[in-house]
Amino acid sequence: MTNSVTVEELVQTLDIEFAYGEEFKERKITSSEVARPGLILTGYHEFYVYDRIQLIGKTEINYINSKTSEERTEIFKVLCREETPAIVIARQIPVPKELIPIAQACRIPILTARSKTSRVLANLTNYLEGKLAERLSKHGVFVEVFGLGVLLVGASGVGKSETALELIQRGHRLIADDRVELYMIDELTLIGEAPEILRHFLEIRGLGIIDVMSLYGVAATRLSKKLELIIELILDDGTHEYDRLGSQRETVQIFEVNVPKIKLPVKTGRNLAVIIESAAMNYRAQVMGFDATESFNSKLDALIAKNQQEDM
Repeated sequence: MTNSVTVEELVQTLDIEFAYGEEFKERKITSSEVARPGLILTGYHEFYVYDRIQLIGKTEINYINSKTSEERTEIFKVLCREETPAIVIARQIPVPKELIPIAQACRIPILTARSKTSRVLANLTNYLEGKLAERLSKHGVFVEVFGLGVLLVGASGVGKSETALELIQRGHRLIADDRVELYMIDELTLIGEAPEILRHFLEIRGLGIIDVMSLYGVAATRLSKKLELIIELILDDGTHEYDRLGSQRETVQIFEVNVPKIKLPVKTGRNLAVIIESAAMNYRAQVMGFDATESFNSKLDALIAKNQQEDM
């Protein structure tokens, strides 16, 4: 879990620039929430969340410009606190001259963005939520199959990485091998990515570590992906029972998200890559409203009813 992001990292990642206070670029941002201090500017200070980035847009600036210079100074004295990580002004609106010395005294960098305020707010929130969200490290191989984020899990040596390599050769993409970092960006969405040191690398027993990007090109990898399906690979020793019809729905809860899970037996002669492709396409069909199991059961019920009528 990343506890903080520096203002410098924010500027390097998003379309935001330093207007003043670049010497304070190491200021740390610890909250993914971004505040628009409209009520604070009008004098209502009771619930001022001063430890967040303060975003000022066209509406706030128009209100500020309607005040005298002395009134603006008093407003900015309330807005600027030692704990405030940064002030961002959207639409490249000129920075009010009264704000500059007050922000400097509190060591607050002032940033400007070209986009409209709502776009800046969305970009800031998305970036900070991704960087500051609680993270869970899970053992497995994360691949994109037909645009679907599929996490392959199972015992060590079951063939996860080898299966991923065959999927890559068939045109699919690697996100992470061995260890996947998962974090939640909203109540329904989990994102998975590789730790920076493991990006693009795949370990194949007997061969060692290969660089997938170098061998297969940039189209064979991606940095992150939404987790939509978990497939557990299990060595088939005859002791496990498997769902023959696919009517049993199993899920795994990660944080607050329930992720569908499928168990696949591994034994000689099974082409796991093809089966995983079929599992991904079947899951996508279910999401779109077509369930092969329900279709089969409906046909079976109709056949039984027909045979009963013929026997009467």
